[in-house]
Amino acid sequence: MKQREYYFDNAKFLLIFFVVFGHFIQSFIKESNSIYALYKVIYTFHMPAFILISGFFAKGIYQQGYIQKYAKKLILPYIIFQLIYSVFYYFLYGKSTFNVEPLNPHWSLWFLISLFFWNMMLLLFAKIKPVFGLVIALLLGLSVGFVDWTTSYLSLTRTFVFFPLFLIGFYMKKEHFIWIRTKKARLTAITTFIIVFIGFYHAPSINYQWLFGSKSYSSLAEDPFQAIFIRLFFYVLSCMMIYCFFACVPNKQYFFTKLGKNTLYVYLLHGFIVRIFRVSDMTDLVNPPKSFILIIAVSFLLTLLLSSSMITSLAQPIIELKITKLQQLQKKWSNLFQGYKAKLFE
Repeated sequence: MKQREYYFDNAKFLLIFFVVFGHFIQSFIKESNSIYALYKVIYTFHMPAFILISGFFAKGIYQQGYIQKYAKKLILPYIIFQLIYSVFYYFLYGKSTFNVEPLNPHWSLWFLISLFFWNMMLLLFAKIKPVFGLVIALLLGLSVGFVDWTTSYLSLTRTFVFFPLFLIGFYMKKEHFIWIRTKKARLTAITTFIIVFIGFYHAPSINYQWLFGSKSYSSLAEDPFQAIFIRLFFYVLSCMMIYCFFACVPNKQYFFTKLGKNTLYVYLLHGFIVRIFRVSDMTDLVNPPKSFILIIAVSFLLTLLLSSSMITSLAQPIIELKITKLQQLQKKWSNLFQGYKAKLFE
């Protein structure tokens, strides 16, 4: 791995950590205003930055076999985990009937179906001049708020709301990420994070559901035309916070750097643990913000575990329908065993 690639792997690992952490602290946003403010700060950038970086790595859209590759990478896991989550929720919540709704993504699975649509939309938007493409994408993102039936159906609302960020990422070059990796930019970013946190802390009435990008204007109880400006505000805020996040991402190699390429595994698997946590008595044992360090530690350790070679090797047959990681792990353990055996009988 070349050093310049450490940056993006670090970014992806840190983002998936914030996804896990954000899902854990959601259980406590009504108990602490500081947790609630932090929760909203995280949601201003963690998925938006993930979406932007996904667009950045979608530049091979016209390569032969690209569409088939992404369909297999995203649609198959979506179908598999849609079924798995249906079974999981049936037993977890003791539902009286078992339903599988393939067109209404369960919880975090929206990202898979939206990511597929974003790549398909690039086939058209990549041929349009960037300025026109971004204007059209922004108008679509603002307009979809007037439609109610798209909020859950195939994640269409999120697809259109977040597409401008994906498109910005597609238009970006590596030089743009290099330009923001300065000491001055980092200090500005940290200051901005603090200011936004203070703003959310002193304005708890700000509806966090705006940050989900999945709600229609009517469901947010806002005047539709006033809501357009509110969504525009959150677009600007997210872009600013994305900049701040990437300005703070380290460029060096760390013990977690190589795990940044396994974010899909963490994304798909952590939901089972978070959901069990939310319905269990464990939430009563955690007393935020006093237990804040514990929540951070558990989120970080879970991110490390779910992105480890052991878990990804066992999960790959379900997520990617491959066994290459499992074969590599078996070969590694076999070599270790043979080496230990050879030393033992020397």
